[in-house]
Amino acid sequence: MLEVILDTETTGLSTTEKHRIVEIGCIELNNQIPTNKIFHKYINPQRTVSEDAYKVHGYSDKFLSDQKTFDEIAQEFLKFIKDKKIIIHNAPFDLSFLNYELRLIKQKEINKENVVDTLEIARQKYPGSQNSLDALCKRFNIDNSQRQKHNALVDCRLLREVYINLVDQKEPKLDLKNDEIYKRKDSGDFIIKSNKKSKIIKASEDEIKLHKKYLKSDLQKNYYN
Repeated sequence: MLEVILDTETTGLSTTEKHRIVEIGCIELNNQIPTNKIFHKYINPQRTVSEDAYKVHGYSDKFLSDQKTFDEIAQEFLKFIKDKKIIIHNAPFDLSFLNYELRLIKQKEINKENVVDTLEIARQKYPGSQNSLDALCKRFNIDNSQRQKHNALVDCRLLREVYINLVDQKEPKLDLKNDEIYKRKDSGDFIIKSNKKSKIIKASEDEIKLHKKYLKSDLQKNYYN
């Protein structure tokens, strides 16, 4: 199953104030294993960055003015995420900005049903705890020392490690199909459905005879003879 870990950085906190995206980072996973395919763009928001946002990510108006606009990178971005489940931490925030940008260029919005919110999963697993990306990195002993300021691609790499821990797949194997996450339509809760199939190995007649002989000769006082 192909998935995309996704993160954005913005000029501010709300699209109602016409804030825009300044960075998009994506990492592709295949059965929760990175494929080495990434999508990463800085974006000219065509407006100023708020002071608070600049403190978070450090992208200046001058730096961003030399980047491509969202409409110039939109098709490449949409092609990268097409037909893949999207993994986001605090999805409503990123989705609101992505869909705002898509509406501005008259493109189809991203369906929230195709998005997994790791913040929701963390809140269900650890109610009452701090579940920010930094807090979850600390919980799972993930090194986030490189996160001096927010950066979409760095945050994607950290979120990938958090995501693996949240779904209890700390060491995904190439020859195993890992669990899939589904969102219940009735409650909105995330549930994990396992795709793993257990292989049943039956003992041969000779092995059964040898086992019975062992029980009688070496384990005379037991519940099996």
